[in-house]
Amino acid sequence: MTRSRSFDPERRLLTRARRRITAQVAAAFSLAIALLGALVYGVVVDQQDATARRDLAVAAQSAPMDHPPPCVWLFELRANTVRGSPGAPEGLPVRETLDRVAADGRTRVDVVEIGGSTYLVRTQRRGDVPLQAVMDLYFPMTERQRLLRVLGAAEIAALLAALLIGQILARRAIAPLGEALDRQRRFTADVSHELRSPLTRLHVRAQLAARRLKREPDPRLVAGDVDRLVTGIGQLGEVIEDLLLSTQLRQDRQPSGPVDLGALAEESAGAEAARAGQRGVTIDLRRGPGDHVVRGAQSALRRVISALLDNALRHTSPGGHIWMTVYSGPDVVQLSVRDDGVGLDPRDGERLLARHVGRPHTGGLGIGLALVSEVMDAHGGTIDVDGRPGAGATFTISLPRAVPDLVPRTSRILLPQQVRSEMNRTPEATSPRPADGGA
Repeated sequence: MTRSRSFDPERRLLTRARRRITAQVAAAFSLAIALLGALVYGVVVDQQDATARRDLAVAAQSAPMDHPPPCVWLFELRANTVRGSPGAPEGLPVRETLDRVAADGRTRVDVVEIGGSTYLVRTQRRGDVPLQAVMDLYFPMTERQRLLRVLGAAEIAALLAALLIGQILARRAIAPLGEALDRQRRFTADVSHELRSPLTRLHVRAQLAARRLKREPDPRLVAGDVDRLVTGIGQLGEVIEDLLLSTQLRQDRQPSGPVDLGALAEESAGAEAARAGQRGVTIDLRRGPGDHVVRGAQSALRRVISALLDNALRHTSPGGHIWMTVYSGPDVVQLSVRDDGVGLDPRDGERLLARHVGRPHTGGLGIGLALVSEVMDAHGGTIDVDGRPGAGATFTISLPRAVPDLVPRTSRILLPQQVRSEMNRTPEATSPRPADGGA
């Protein structure tokens, strides 16, 4: 069975951009190598040509006819008769050029091809005798061809290296865009997840208020429901504000402000009471002795408790129970949410805290637990997961306990002898002052 791939236009754009960057980097790198190769080839060819012309000029000026330099042949024209060096190739000399120099005396240097070979020909006068020096360019041409092959191989290797380098650079260049796209999608998922539970609670409360309004003749009897609706709408605004500030929270924004975790737990339990009652689930809140104050962002910590309760409600069958416990230790405040629902494998604890991870047969855990983990990291806290399949699950968050801000008071406790000493040093403080102008 063939599986159809989901169409992702944004990912396609990123892939096209990465390929385009790779092609541009490879093209620029290959062009640079090609220009460098052309420069090297041009310098080598120019050097070979200058050397050949210089050696040929020296041979034409002073080399003997019978013993010219290697790959060089000399020809002279005397009385319309040409005499040349022994072993000269067929087709040499170039008689037409030799006759021109004999007529006008001007020196000529040409590159000619005769019989499939390339020659450098210099025709000039040596004294009064027209002379033609011919050099075979086989070895310089062979060196040029070998250089071209080396440069071509270097260009291919450079192109492959440029493609690899371009791919690496393109991935690094596109990586921030991919991360931004992931953050955008994560933000959208966060919004959809975080707004679902508050909107569900508000919808249930609105339905209950509407039913009571139809049953109760006095609108004042449903004032409590209306007040809870107003409170829920305010909390929904806090959730939206916190989501908009989630980027700052992930950038190590230091949370500030004392937050009573017990009060937040009680508030969240009351907020979920209507939905829990509709599902036939009982929420039991237990608060340990002492204060349960931590330092952090109140709206973010409310999101944590709401996400844990929402997760417990979604995985607890009708007639089940959810226990919330808040207790304080010497240095930390812990809040645990335990249910008797479908449970989980404790070995999957870390995996369940990742985004978009869940189990198909339980409907998935969504991204609420991942948000809990992120908020805990930002507040310097931890989250522990425990449970058994079919025997419920327990999620426990631990936060550093807030240190009370005590303002030191400066006071002096004097012993009796110190009091008498103080009074003896300042007698004017206890004796009446003389009147102005007294003698």
